Amino acid sequence: MNNDNAEGKPGRGSGISKLREWVRNPISLLGLALAVVAFGNFLFLFFIDLTSQRSSPYVGILAYMVAPAFLIAGLVLIPAGVWFDRRKRRQHPGAAVRYLHIDFNDPSQRGALAFVFTFVIAFIGLSVIGSYRAYEFTDSVQFCGQLCHSVMAPEFTAYQLSPHARVACVDCHVGAGATWYVKSKLSGARQVFATAFKTYPRPIPTPVHNLRPAAETCEQCHWPKKFYGAQLKVFTHYSSDENNTPRQIRMLINTGGGDPATGAPEGIHWHMNISNEITYVATDEKRQVIPYIHVKDLQGRVTEYFAKDSTLTKDQIAKASRHRMDCVDCHNRPTHIYVPPDLSVDNSLLARRLDASLPYLKQQAAAALTASYDTTDVAMQGIAKSIDGFYVTKYPDLAKGKQLEIRNAIDELQRIYRNTTFPEMKLNWQTHPNNIGHFYFSGCFRCHDGQHVSADGKVVTKDCQTCHTVLSQEEGGVSMAAVQKVSFQHPIDLGDLTQVNCSDCHSGAGGQ
Repeated sequence: MNNDNAEGKPGRGSGISKLREWVRNPISLLGLALAVVAFGNFLFLFFIDLTSQRSSPYVGILAYMVAPAFLIAGLVLIPAGVWFDRRKRRQHPGAAVRYLHIDFNDPSQRGALAFVFTFVIAFIGLSVIGSYRAYEFTDSVQFCGQLCHSVMAPEFTAYQLSPHARVACVDCHVGAGATWYVKSKLSGARQVFATAFKTYPRPIPTPVHNLRPAAETCEQCHWPKKFYGAQLKVFTHYSSDENNTPRQIRMLINTGGGDPATGAPEGIHWHMNISNEITYVATDEKRQVIPYIHVKDLQGRVTEYFAKDSTLTKDQIAKASRHRMDCVDCHNRPTHIYVPPDLSVDNSLLARRLDASLPYLKQQAAAALTASYDTTDVAMQGIAKSIDGFYVTKYPDLAKGKQLEIRNAIDELQRIYRNTTFPEMKLNWQTHPNNIGHFYFSGCFRCHDGQHVSADGKVVTKDCQTCHTVLSQEEGGVSMAAVQKVSFQHPIDLGDLTQVNCSDCHSGAGGQ
């Protein structure tokens, strides 16, 4: 029995007839090919996601969003082609019905079919490989730091020099799963237009307020419950005198821990959200001014601390946005670190990349690095002129005898400048506060300033011994204190150190 009616329309009860409708119009054929390719890509990416040791947001987005989108599009094209073909036949009822006819007895058709079959298999294979290579590239540091985000050149430079230089950008900024990938891209849509039309701010502001919680990124490698004890830290500084006199401080950093299972919650990591939950209110975008702190301990007891000098009323604080403290409130520059000039010079002197025998090198280096320059090229010329001119003028004999050392010093200082200061983006070591410690910025003293008091008289302490214990200090190789738990001795008598903050004087420009 023939399923074709008098108008030439195929019968709708036969699966074979429907298949014929698919293959007799190019739109349905295109949809079928697209669906097959998309399904092949989905199976491959799903296999990669299933067998990969580390979950990737880009695999998730390609496998569960991009590939299905193309699959659906292909499936939609198939009935669309059938509808279009039927509509065309209704408009021309006398037109002959032409179906695809394959005759394997015809050598030319066998060759054509073999070519089409080979092409489809090769296309699917190339498409799968292309999808995987696209995933690899979009997951790479080069994609994040150099291609799409060229405006982030300062951050990319700092990242390459950081302790996390071997951690991919997406591991911290996106993390695992497609959900946060989509969120990060949607939140960055405005930035794409700003970059294209060069309307982005200079410098790029921080902190990133919609950054994924540290528990879902940092803690994939760092295990807060295992932090406990103290760490020995040796700080080496060089004076700005003629001899670049070294000064060394050895202290124990009381890291402590926040998990009662490993010991009493104490030390710096008492702040971790394990036995304590801390929220606070900040009145500025950079979260440097904190008028209110809310602490809830393991037993659920709440203590509220208010800054004495705050102008906010309790009603205003109650209505203000609160932020729950996590790792990045202190470790806010774990990767993109802009080292202050005097500390950079100290590090280079300690590593012997700078010759400490050059008189006043620490002083002159810090002065050259902190001078104002309009562009990086101008800075390179200014640093060379400043260092070379100083020794030629003040120490002419030394300048002749130590030309190589002076040239090396200039090269090293130019390297430091390129890694820490970006005049084109109006960015330097002072742009983004680093909350670890309290030497150049308020850091710990945002809360531990002795000015945050609770209703029952409790004070957020400013006692230095809470977080670190000074073991010894030496200057010029002569021991100043060699017993445990000595008080910190400032090289200049400042009186009561609890009444001043380190960052009040330490600007990163040297001279200490």
